[in-house]
Amino acid sequence: MSELRPFRALRYDPARVDPARVLAPPYDVIAAADRHVLYDRDPHNAVRLELVREVAEEAATDYTEIRATLARWRAEGVLVLDPRPAFYALRQRFKGPDGAIHERLAFFGLVRLEDYAKRIVRPHERTLAGPKQDRLKILRATRANLSSVFLLYEDRDDALPRLLGDAQGARPLVDALDERGTRHTLARVDEPERVAALAGHLARRPLVIADGHHRYETGLAYRDERRAAEPNAGRDAPFEFILACFANAYAPGNLLLPIHRLIRRAPAPDAAAWAARLPGWSQREVPLPGPEAVPSLLELHLAPLRGSHAFAADDGHGTLRLFWRPRDASLGVRVIHREVIEGVFGLDEEAVRQGAIDYPKDAMQTARDVRAGAGSVALYLNPLGAEDVFRVTEAGEVMPQKSTFFYPKLPTGLVIRLLEEGA
Repeated sequence: MSELRPFRALRYDPARVDPARVLAPPYDVIAAADRHVLYDRDPHNAVRLELVREVAEEAATDYTEIRATLARWRAEGVLVLDPRPAFYALRQRFKGPDGAIHERLAFFGLVRLEDYAKRIVRPHERTLAGPKQDRLKILRATRANLSSVFLLYEDRDDALPRLLGDAQGARPLVDALDERGTRHTLARVDEPERVAALAGHLARRPLVIADGHHRYETGLAYRDERRAAEPNAGRDAPFEFILACFANAYAPGNLLLPIHRLIRRAPAPDAAAWAARLPGWSQREVPLPGPEAVPSLLELHLAPLRGSHAFAADDGHGTLRLFWRPRDASLGVRVIHREVIEGVFGLDEEAVRQGAIDYPKDAMQTARDVRAGAGSVALYLNPLGAEDVFRVTEAGEVMPQKSTFFYPKLPTGLVIRLLEEGA
């Protein structure tokens, strides 16, 4: 059973800062050049609590600078601690790639850290040692969850709007429009009956990590360190919990978008080679006038093939090639890697690790990159579904690299959780 608890959030005081100027993307999607942009946008931008200004300084830093920044902002009143524990309802209103307006409803709280073997909190991808070592240093230095793990649960009846009730319409603690056009509104949920109902609703449901695998595993490592140092701390010790944001994977506002593949180190096959190397696959060609037409053509021709294993190939010569075959129990992205990336292009796992392919998210930009010579062929994929994520994690498996793109990302700076203030 998952165990959720409310917490006292450390938040920006909107009377002291403009929330839209201090929110930052998750640390792991910020490019090196963007660090400087965010650092310069506002002297209190949340990037200053997650990353040092220069990438080259990361290996040598012990993050005492960030610890000092956090303390200074608290002393100045830029960051204030809420007086009582609460869950925090989050509404994200945004335009999807289809041009339609969507809303994601979620909430922040604490969740008990559980080892993966218990199958209560489940990963869907593998992690790397380097980022975990870096995040462990910053957790040791600040004793704070500066950003949130993003967890999904399964609820096909979508009870969250009812459970949050009038908290959705309350005057928000935060109302910020970010640079990508996403509006983030945050509201406190602290009525005892609503807190109990939210915790109870998720208690019997397994949780799948959508984003934040490195943060979650860093939390586990820190927990184990502190258990060894404080053997009598007990189950309620602050280090037994981590900050998380919870969302229903099956709610309409939770978009799972595709991540495409750009072949960089193998030549483009001709029609005969495609047919010879993909026996059992059907194919047809669609005229492709240019990169701007790619999104609409994918929606028109590739999206209807979601019931099959399918992809579209674009070598920059004016044709979009559609491929599909009957779907079996295999995960679609695994089929693409096995039968297309390996079978057609001859790129094994080592070649992939060495950078033989890229993983772009924007189909139109990928088409432009092919035409600019950045790659030989773009492979456009359909998105996975929530049922794919839960099926794979239920079986104790993880997905291939770059299989999922949960949109939009959770910004850093909405809520911070201080371990020193208790669980």
